[in-house]
This record gives sequence, C-alpha cells and structure tokens, in this order.
Amino acid sequence: MSNSENVLGTFLRDRRMRLDPATFGFQVGRRRTPGLRREEVAQRANISPTWYTWLEQGRGGAPSAHVLDRIATGLMLTEPERDHLHILAFGHPPETRYRQPEGITPRLQRVLDAMPLSPAIVRTATWDVVAWNAAATVILTDYAKLPKDRRNILRMMFSDERVRAAQDDWLSVARYVVGAFRADATRAGAGAEIQRLVDELSASSPEFKALWDDNEIAGFRDGIKRLHHPFLGPIELEFSTFAVEGRSDLNMMVYSPANPEVMEQFQTMISKACR
Repeated sequence: MSNSENVLGTFLRDRRMRLDPATFGFQVGRRRTPGLRREEVAQRANISPTWYTWLEQGRGGAPSAHVLDRIATGLMLTEPERDHLHILAFGHPPETRYRQPEGITPRLQRVLDAMPLSPAIVRTATWDVVAWNAAATVILTDYAKLPKDRRNILRMMFSDERVRAAQDDWLSVARYVVGAFRADATRAGAGAEIQRLVDELSASSPEFKALWDDNEIAGFRDGIKRLHHPFLGPIELEFSTFAVEGRSDLNMMVYSPANPEVMEQFQTMISKACR
C-alpha cells in the first residue's frame, strides 16, 4: 500500500519518528532512523509489536477506539493530533460527510452585524470566508471585492503579498494556519475538497508544500493576532473561534482590539468608513 493510500500509517510513522528515545528511557545507541522503534511504541501502548507494525503498514485493519487511544498516549499526541488520528482510523458516517456550504442564514449575518467594533468572519472547514461584517471589511479585508474563489484564507496567505506583508511573523502564522486547516478539514470529512486545494497550493507555493508535508496539527480556537495595518500601523487583536450550532462545517472568528488605544483607532476608522 502506498503512503498516499495508507494515511493512518503515514501519520503514525511520522509521529513515532519525532520522539526522542532517551526521553522514555530507551537505549539510544545506533539507530537506522530517528525516533522510537515500532516495538518501543507497542511497548508504551501495551499492544503487540507485530500488530502495531501491521497497522503502520496498512495491513492490520482499524483498531478499536480504546487501542487507538493507547497508541495516541504512547506517541504523546496532543488533543488535536489525537482527534486527527481517530478521524484517519474511523472516518465519518455518511450523514456527516462534508458538503460545501453556499452561505449563512440571515440570523447569523445579523449576529455578525451586531458587533460593530469587532471584525468577524464565518469560514468553512476548507477556510473559505462566506460571511463577514463591516468591521472586518474595514480592518481586515474587503472580501466583497474579491472573486468568490479568492475568499479563501489559505489562498490569501500564500498568494497575496499584501496579506503576507501584514503579518508580524508570516512563517509562524502560516505554519499555524496550515496545521489548523488540516485538522478542521479532516474533522469535517472534507477529504476531496481539501485535496483539490492542497494540490493547487502545493503546485503554486513551495512554502505551502513544505509546511503541508510537515504534517503538523494545530488547534485554532483563540489567541493574539499581530498585524501591520496599512493605516493604523502595528496592532494587536485578540481572536476567538466559535462553532456554529448545527453547522459542523462552519466556524465564526471574532477579533477584538487587545488594548484601549486600538479600540479608539477602530472606532474612528470604522465610523469614517460607514458614513
């Protein structure tokens, strides 16, 4: 079975090779490859070394959820990585397979519009921006002026020089975005959709391809975003991500000024733009 077909085994092997044997009390000595040996992972997970080897090779069939949790613990996986592992092993039932949304309800748009000083967007599992408020237009991007297929955070991050220049640390942001995108799209069952976008970006951006091949998984729930705004200069925004109830394919991201000075700047700029 090829690596492209055996995604579960590839992920397990990748995580196994990242671990330092000395950390777990194993003899380092001479090793042909970095990381733990398969039998060492099996020992930590309390499973058969032969069966674990088959699992990596795509020969053993899907394990039980309990066994998969033991493997995740043995590999020291983070919570997003553990979720990703389960999704790779078990997939989604048909009724939860991803369907590209066309938009949002008027009620959800009114929620966005009720936050006049907080830029807010709604994005899909494949990180297409499908809705936004006036503050997002003024502070972040005028999405309405972009062609529909360009309203994608990944495409903007890797192909728009203005977006790149606005980031305080573009590489760190890009790495985080790619890891969170991978987790979101896999969780939503957007396999075909994600592959088309990955193929496109891998062909057009060596930087994206390198980050994608790193196989990182990240959560993207809240944090601080630092931007170089063309009119406001350096600004800090707090962001939070919220699931849209009943729509596993959508998340709402809300940005808030991180300090009173930025809040005053927002008030002035947004009020002028909305006159």
